[in-house]
Amino acid sequence: MAKKRPTKTNAPQIVDGEIPVVGAREPCPCNSGRRYKACHGREASHAVTELVLRPFEGLPGECDWVALRELVPAATVELTLKGGLPADVPSLTLATVLPMAWPGLRRDSGKVLLGLQNDTASGDLSRGLADILQRALTAAPGSPVEGARTDGDGPRMQDLLDLDAPFEPVVHTGFEFWLENAGDASGDIAASLERANAAAIPTVRLSGVDAAYWCETPDKNHLRWVMSHPEEQLLDAMARLHAAGASSLGDNTRLVGSFRAHGLVVPVWDLPVGMGADEVEKPAAAFGERLLEALGATAPLTGDERRARSGFMNRQITLS
Repeated sequence: MAKKRPTKTNAPQIVDGEIPVVGAREPCPCNSGRRYKACHGREASHAVTELVLRPFEGLPGECDWVALRELVPAATVELTLKGGLPADVPSLTLATVLPMAWPGLRRDSGKVLLGLQNDTASGDLSRGLADILQRALTAAPGSPVEGARTDGDGPRMQDLLDLDAPFEPVVHTGFEFWLENAGDASGDIAASLERANAAAIPTVRLSGVDAAYWCETPDKNHLRWVMSHPEEQLLDAMARLHAAGASSLGDNTRLVGSFRAHGLVVPVWDLPVGMGADEVEKPAAAFGERLLEALGATAPLTGDERRARSGFMNRQITLS
């Protein structure tokens, strides 16, 4: 027997007031006769998933936010809220990742940790983090904070943080910052800590330039440098330097390509295995000066420079 086709209801639609949120497959409360996901739920879903390409734009240290989100295994930053912290929250710390991959955590002491490397239900990472932060500030001490669907009109980190406060990442060799006391590790947390430490790639933030991170791998070392210059202008400048033989960081180093992450370009250099972070400081600073000069050039690219630019773009991948 053929299934009956659903018929539209003649009930009046809701014109004024907010449409309540219901299950995706339930009838829409506006009485349109359609399921919520095909009616008013579409607008709500779009608000939640609409992608913000530069979620950290406007925050101090935008390039470091990107690096800590995508490139750095273990790091922390002390954050400052507008108007200060609640009286029962001694400190607020941004961390690359938290134990058990929790998005947020309020310690027994009341201190709050916010995990940056976690998935959010929002296409605006800043808004998703702000939601986790707000819930962590009021969570019971000793409680993790889970991710949740965020309100498309909720605040962003740019609304919650003191934008005049410094953003100073501290890179760690392991994840012991998860613990307030050395003897706190036990059970699942101890196992998670052991796994995380074993997988962490040794990483150092350079001190002479902004948002440049050296890392050590078994086959070769790398420098990954997050840059906030407009992409087209940066690509032209990098092409000019590469065509002129000025894109390396010294002997046996090579500019190999770039990432694009959260709206910013991240050039990557291969370094010899024995080249440590201290040895990269001076050539990186010198490259930074050459780059600033190249960014100011206005002449059209030469043929060699256009080929260098094309090759550089062909080696670019997008992380987010």
